[in-house]
Amino acid sequence: MFNTMMIILKNYIRFLFLAFGIFTTVPVFAQEGWVEASPASQAYHANRFKNTTPPYGLVKVKAMIAGIKATGGDSDIYFRVLSPKNYQSLSLPEKFTYHMIHPEVSSQNCDVPTPILEENLKIFGTLPDTFDEANWSERQLNFLISNRDSVLALISESVNRSKKVGLNYKTAIEHINGWEIIPLLIKTYKIDHKDHDILTVLIQLMKKNDYQPFMTSASYVKLYGNNSTYTSFINHNQANEDLIISRAEAFYNGRKK
Repeated sequence: MFNTMMIILKNYIRFLFLAFGIFTTVPVFAQEGWVEASPASQAYHANRFKNTTPPYGLVKVKAMIAGIKATGGDSDIYFRVLSPKNYQSLSLPEKFTYHMIHPEVSSQNCDVPTPILEENLKIFGTLPDTFDEANWSERQLNFLISNRDSVLALISESVNRSKKVGLNYKTAIEHINGWEIIPLLIKTYKIDHKDHDILTVLIQLMKKNDYQPFMTSASYVKLYGNNSTYTSFINHNQANEDLIISRAEAFYNGRKK
């Protein structure tokens, strides 16, 4: 329950940052209102929030989800939880599908999104929220940790098939410290070099594992230092891309020994 409440609290903190406009990457405010992001930036923003839908028992899982009744409502927090009986009837891959497409905790707030200018030209230090005003529950987070090897295997199988890493997969990899999947992440990124949030996952894995060449770098200070915020970023350019990938490869090669 603690992890769930911390995730919800984190979302409210992000809302406060948005409300008071203290992000380092807030859009420029003109007299008539917010400056609109470019079409390329808007398209990239939409792509950042795309999740991957696993195929394992998908029809069965969706039917079960449709029958869930929401509970709660205190402090605008709701729970949409599959019953223990139905949950235990699912195979492990089916449970994986359930967790990837259905967060069990939702919250309502007055978050007014503001555009980030040139979002497609940035490498962020933090992934965006996986689900709109919803989060994985304690049970769901524990499933990912307890079945770490299987989760990584299912994600790898899916990514190898689709050549895409959905935001839900990225978040799961980060949560379970899935450093073993670094080569696949790099291989997938290099297909078109467009999904810069894959680079964010590489950065997060190095940070989570206290990889010193990264922890002592100028990039770390800019992304996570005292003056950083939720939307802190480094510019996307060839030099930064190459540096992140080379560091991640060195981290992986040292860790797998």
